Amino acid sequence: MEHLSTRELPRLSWINTLYSNFNYNTDGYEGDPAEDRKSQDGSETMPFIDESPTMSPHLCARGQDGEAVSPTPPEGLLPGGDMEKGLEMKKLVLSGFLASEEIYINQLEALLLPMKPLKATATTSKPVLTVEQIDTIFFMIQDIFEVHKEFYDALFPNIQQWDEKVTVGHLFQKLASQLGVYKAFVDNYKVAVETAEKCSQANIQFQKISENLKVKGPKESKDCTTSATMEALLYKPIDRVTRSTLVLHDLLKHTPKDHPDFPLLQDALRISQNFLSNINEEIDPRRTAVTTPKGEARQLVKDGFLVEVSEGTRKLRHVFLFTDLMLCAKMKKTAVGRHQQYECKWYIPLADLSFQTLDDSDSLPNVQTLSEHEIEEMKIKISTIKSEIQKEKKAQKGQTRNVDRLRKKMNEQESCLLLHSPTIPFRIHNKHGKSYLFLLSSDYERSEWRESIQKLMKKDLQACVLSSVELQVLTGSCFKLRTVHNIPVTSTKDDEESPGLYGFLHVIVHKAMGLKESANMYCTLEVDSFGYFVSKAKTRVFRDTTEPTWNEEFEIELEGSQCLRILCYEKCYDKSKINKDDNEIVDKIMGKGQVQLDPQTVQSKNWHMDVIEMNGIKVEFSMKFTSRDLSLKRTPSKKQSGVFGVKISVVTKRERSKVPYIVRQCIEEVEKRGIDEVGIYRISGVATDIQALKAAFDANTKDILMMLSDMDINAIAGTLKLYFRELPEPLLTDRLYPAFMEGIALSDPAAKENCMMHLLRSLPDPNLITFLSLLEHLKRVAEKEPVNKMSLHNLATVFGPTLLRPSESESSKAHITLASDIWSHDVMAQVQVLLYYLQHPPISFAELKKNTLYFSTDV
Repeated sequence: MEHLSTRELPRLSWINTLYSNFNYNTDGYEGDPAEDRKSQDGSETMPFIDESPTMSPHLCARGQDGEAVSPTPPEGLLPGGDMEKGLEMKKLVLSGFLASEEIYINQLEALLLPMKPLKATATTSKPVLTVEQIDTIFFMIQDIFEVHKEFYDALFPNIQQWDEKVTVGHLFQKLASQLGVYKAFVDNYKVAVETAEKCSQANIQFQKISENLKVKGPKESKDCTTSATMEALLYKPIDRVTRSTLVLHDLLKHTPKDHPDFPLLQDALRISQNFLSNINEEIDPRRTAVTTPKGEARQLVKDGFLVEVSEGTRKLRHVFLFTDLMLCAKMKKTAVGRHQQYECKWYIPLADLSFQTLDDSDSLPNVQTLSEHEIEEMKIKISTIKSEIQKEKKAQKGQTRNVDRLRKKMNEQESCLLLHSPTIPFRIHNKHGKSYLFLLSSDYERSEWRESIQKLMKKDLQACVLSSVELQVLTGSCFKLRTVHNIPVTSTKDDEESPGLYGFLHVIVHKAMGLKESANMYCTLEVDSFGYFVSKAKTRVFRDTTEPTWNEEFEIELEGSQCLRILCYEKCYDKSKINKDDNEIVDKIMGKGQVQLDPQTVQSKNWHMDVIEMNGIKVEFSMKFTSRDLSLKRTPSKKQSGVFGVKISVVTKRERSKVPYIVRQCIEEVEKRGIDEVGIYRISGVATDIQALKAAFDANTKDILMMLSDMDINAIAGTLKLYFRELPEPLLTDRLYPAFMEGIALSDPAAKENCMMHLLRSLPDPNLITFLSLLEHLKRVAEKEPVNKMSLHNLATVFGPTLLRPSESESSKAHITLASDIWSHDVMAQVQVLLYYLQHPPISFAELKKNTLYFSTDV
């Protein structure tokens, strides 16, 4: 199925950005429906968006002339306590939505009106339409009508008898649970419109019917009716499912958390958002079509920002995929006040396009890249600027000019980060010899582009050559047709928009259903961070089955994340199928899907079970979120038995060892069979396996070595990280933490060397020897970076906060107020401390202790 433009089923990021500017009313029908959506300058606009500058939602009703009007609250309505205000605002939201619901039901009724007589004539000698054509055009309309009529009839008396005891959450929950009828409608929508259009051209009688359907006005407007085309009315259900989701945002905003409606509305919002997130998006030909000089309709199927590698340099491009060609453009620099325009860099007719085959693939050219260190420095700058913006806003004399200046700086940093972070190659060829290389941030994104192109290439395509005038016209139309308007940076988002989640997302991948044939299947999990997606976890391969059941739990760190993606792969064991671009065996993507991480629904102590449908496959999973404040607390030791949560000096003394047994065994196992594992220490291990190993080490069971040899290597790596994270005091100690922060900030190399070495000497022996053992192990892991993709900086990022983060009593003094401060000065300084020691020549315990060149002053 082709992609819906933002005009139809917008991605949730659009909803989060724009929902407060949406009207709940339904558009009128005077004139051509396509023309209704044009602004005065002729450019097409997003539908049902209130372009007024205010951020408050406009709850619209209808005036006598059919135009949208904002309801005026009764005099004296809003003054009063917060509870009264909330109730009245909730009633206003519901009243506005109810008015639009009535209009929507009337529109569905107008669609259904000709269906019965058309069916009656279908079996006569002179049918207007066949039964099959009628069923296609009016598919699911009756079901949708009944769902909304029942909802309206139940909601109406509640609004009429409104008080604080009235509950409506169960009605919205039921409405959300019936969204399946919309899935079927959307899947059939394009065929329905095409069938109606063909029938209209072939039958003058049906053409008259379809061009002049009568829609009743609201009850208050007496006998007022409006005319609408069948095409316009068939679009209304697609429009409506988005608006139902938007009103839930506002209802939650004005519903107290202890009100019986709150959890029900939350559940309805979660169901609705998941529906919008996962449904295959159809292109609306009216918004995305541009007519060629030959009179053919060229439709925009997909567009987005991609990083192109041109002459070894990364360039940010806006790529447009049309039904017959792919066009790569860049935004032209224009004078202030002038309309922005695109400049075409190249285009390929889809008839001439091919993907890189495995046999003729070349290695990646030398591409301009930034080091991991420079990438992390950008993140620090972005987080620091975010903090400065928040401080400016909170300051009583905060100047808008200062905020604008900081936003501009942040935009520059975020744009640079998005330009340099993608690493996954996506190469396309022109059969005439020219090839083009893009770098993408995730396999999910690469798969989306490839699938969209392949679907179009299945059609009977004719090679096209554009004249300079035709190319100029097409490029000029891109600005109006585009569905992606901004690169995904936070500096372009509204202040009211969620900054994303910071903390840990616990995900249990239960099972997959719907496979038609046995397969060797596994799943990967991706989350977004700083505008791009990163792979965070991977299940085991479940071999030769149609119903893989993993029940594997993962702990995924979130850094301003708003979306979780799940990809299903079929494992390829044929070693001849090597992709030279990334030197890895190519596994086939069987399906992919995503779910929004809405803070209102995710932030709960309870597990939320969900299902993502992808390409006929259903993946069942559960998730719950733990905020960074709660997940990173170190707690004082409450026991002396076991090893987790026990002081390292107690453990080594009990074991009569210099390094805890758990550290030695985990390091040994990782170096034995995990040092070549891609993403070792970065990819999450299965949480249940980690807990099993934790229990075994705590109980000192005899079969621990057998368990280690059988356990997935990522679980062993995760157990080592968990051990250091659960120490009641960080390995580098609370006492020395302030000095480490000061030492790493020193500018003079000699002074920094003396200070950092002296701090190591000041550590208790068990801490120092364990730290040096871990240090040498991580260096050996980094030596395999070409294979495991784990650089010294990657490892420092993983282990730095774990080894240095202060215990609860110390961290409470820091007064970190913003969740986004995770990447700010303190945490990144912890990363820099570990990186300093990782990049240092080998450090010997004996030499360190007897070296007298270092300062011996107490810290």
